[in-house]
Parts: sequence; structure tokens; C-alpha cells
Amino acid sequence: MSTATPTALRAAPRAPDPDAAGPTVAVVALGTLLLLTAYTMPIAIVPDTVHTLHAGLGGPAWILSAIGLGLSAALLITGSLADDLGRRRVFTAGALGLALSSALTALAPSLPWYVAGRALQGVAGAAIMSAGLGLLAHNHRGAARGRAMAAYGASIGGGMVLGPLAGAGLSLVHHSAPYWATGVAALGVAAVARRMPESRAEHPRRPDVWGTLTLGPGLIALTAALIEGRQGWQRPVVDGLMVVAVLLLAAYVAIALRSRAPMLDLRMFARPAFFVATFGALVTGVAVIGVAAYLGTAFQNTLGLSALQSALLIGLWSAVAAITSFVFGRVHVLPEARHRFAAGLLLAGVGFVGLYGLDAGDTWPRTLPGLLVGGFGVGILNTALARLAVESVAADRASMGSGANSTARYMGASIGAALVITLVDAGGMDLALLVAAGLTVLGAAVTLGLHQSE
Repeated sequence: MSTATPTALRAAPRAPDPDAAGPTVAVVALGTLLLLTAYTMPIAIVPDTVHTLHAGLGGPAWILSAIGLGLSAALLITGSLADDLGRRRVFTAGALGLALSSALTALAPSLPWYVAGRALQGVAGAAIMSAGLGLLAHNHRGAARGRAMAAYGASIGGGMVLGPLAGAGLSLVHHSAPYWATGVAALGVAAVARRMPESRAEHPRRPDVWGTLTLGPGLIALTAALIEGRQGWQRPVVDGLMVVAVLLLAAYVAIALRSRAPMLDLRMFARPAFFVATFGALVTGVAVIGVAAYLGTAFQNTLGLSALQSALLIGLWSAVAAITSFVFGRVHVLPEARHRFAAGLLLAGVGFVGLYGLDAGDTWPRTLPGLLVGGFGVGILNTALARLAVESVAADRASMGSGANSTARYMGASIGAALVITLVDAGGMDLALLVAAGLTVLGAAVTLGLHQSE
């Protein structure tokens, strides 16, 4: 990426086509909804999946995290390819890839095949997410962009509602049914994606081959180390993966600082807007997604709820987030995206504090205040974070901005999941909730502080 002046960085590519804007929002929102549905689908069926695949002690961690492995590795790569080769083309390829990888997951006879299928779902989903957000940024300006980001944020929350429920319901038919359904739906998304206009960067760059060979594998090794670390950090496999990750990521830093057109220009982090967007996504992953992934287990262990009952409570939290994203993106309260993001983080933290102190004597209504307030906050920050991702980079690098932002979010989720398990083992769920709430305050403070420094 060029290190030109901020004015040059924000030079707009070809003007959007107003007639195609509506279909673009609908198709991108549908693809994002499907991806988040696939991402969260196993949450309510982990025990059944472990039994079906004859997975060992490490099975649950890989069942929940394999798709994040693919997402973390591919988001920056697919974002760069989308800007240079065409965002609609990459989005459509991602939908077709999601269909094929879902079929592989449905047919998986063992845990390694299942993990491979889910990781490929993550790679395909990375193409959908990074190219989709780039398409929205290209085709919408001003207030229209706010409405588009509202629909995008709502689709994230909607997928988090639908995923666990679809997984639990369809698995009653057959353990592979959730994945076959995902594959069929992905084919439908690919079929309608051609209604969207094509867009790409005004000045395509040469592929960053060495960056691809170091950054992608480095992120894979780091994510795999975080997944394996949940079973114990003092193991040779974790140490080996960490060493590989450090070497590959250090190699990428050396390459990126010398390259004229790196996949991710590290010098962009010197710009407050880009730093805030990326740091905010990381905090969201660690503090919000990390805790949310464990809430179902906490509800079952503490309140004695069933897997389906826990999924319904998580679904309520996600539904509030989806509705808030859709509504809040269309109103002009706190129009500055960074102010919205900081407010969303703080409300998510208040929601976690509202869940503090749950014990075996409580019933599920005790969780409602925390879930409702937290869901409201997550809905606000989802919309604000999507807008920050595309507005912090040059107009013709919107997909790269989306890829960097989403990579930070899902790497943060892997870090957060490992951190929550460590904190729960050390001091119970209350300790994890307090730490998460503290991280949301830190994230909001950094966001507002850097905003004032610009």
C-alpha cells in the first residue's frame, strides 16, 4: 500500500452505481449471515459431534475453533486479492468454496477430516467477509453507507442467533444435516452474487507472494498454538507452534517493511484511524467474542441448563445485537463511528458486570439484564467497527481494511477463548467477566484518547 498523504489515500475510485446498491447490500448481508451461522453452528452440538467423530480430549477445542483457523489465515490474503482481482469475483468464489467445504465437513469420518473441512470453511468465509465489506464501501457513501453497515452489523448478530439453533435443530435429523444445509445455502448465495456490480482498485498491485507465504502460515501456527494451549501450555506442540509463528511473522515484518506494495502495510499503524480500527477489533475479539463463546458452558455448569436452553439465551443476546445494529445504524445518535464504538464497548462491559455473581441457586431470568444490556452494546459496536474498518484505509483498499480488521477480531477471539479458560480455572467465571469488562474500558479509553490526538 502506498504511504501517500491522507488526502491521496482517500481518493475515491469509480463512482458507485446507485441502481446496484440495493442488491449489493442484500447479497452481502445474506453471505455474512450464512458465514456467521456456519461459524457458530457447532456451539450447541459439541458433545454429539465429539461422540460421532470419536474425538479425544482435544476434540471440543478443535471443533469450536477450526473455522477460526481458516479465517485468521486468509482474511488479509482474500482482502488484498479482492481489491486487485475484483470484489464480486472473490465474494462469489468464497460462496462456492463454502459450499464445497461444507460438503467435506458433512462427509467427515473423523476429527482430522472435520477440522480440515471447517478450516476450509473459514478460508471461504474470509473471501465472503473481506470482499463483501469492500463491496459495501465502494457502492455506498455518506448516509447510505451508514444504512449498509447497519444491515451488515445486523447480519453478524443474526448469524449468531441462527447458528446454534440451526445446529441443534438440524442435527436431530442427522449429524451431518447442518453442514449440508450450509452448503446448499452457499450455492444460493453464489447464484445471486452476479447481481452485484464488480469493483476493484484503480491501480492493482502485483501479488505479494512472499508475504502470502509468511503471513498466512504464521497466523495459522499462532492460532493452532492458541487452540492447543487450551489443553495445557507446557507442552512441546504448543512451544513448537509458537516458535514457528514467531519466525514466520518476524519474516513477514522484515519483508513488509522493505516491500513497495505489501499485503498489509505495517506503516499504516502509525495512522490513528487505522490503529483504532484494528486495536478495537482485537479488543472486541478478546473481551466480547472470547467471553461469549464460553457463556453457554457457564450457563450449563452454573445454572444447570440444557445445551438448547443455553443456546436460546445466547440467541437472545445475539438477537438484541442484531436488532440494535440494524436500528442504530439508521439513526444519527453519536454519528462519529469511534464514539459509537467506544459506547458499544462500554455497554458490553456493563453487560458482563450484570452477569457477575451467578450461582447454582439462580434461575435463567437472573441473566436477562446482563444479556440485554450487553447485546445492545455489541449491536452498536458491530456497526461502528465495520465502518471504522473501511474508513481507516484508502477507498480502493476497502477489502484490505476489512481483512485487517476481521483478522484482528478473530485472532482476538482465539486469544480470548484461551484467556477465559485460564481465568475460569484460576478464579471462576466471575474473574473472567471482570477482566473482560476491564478490557472493554481500556478499549474505549484508547479509542477516545487517540481520537482526541488526531
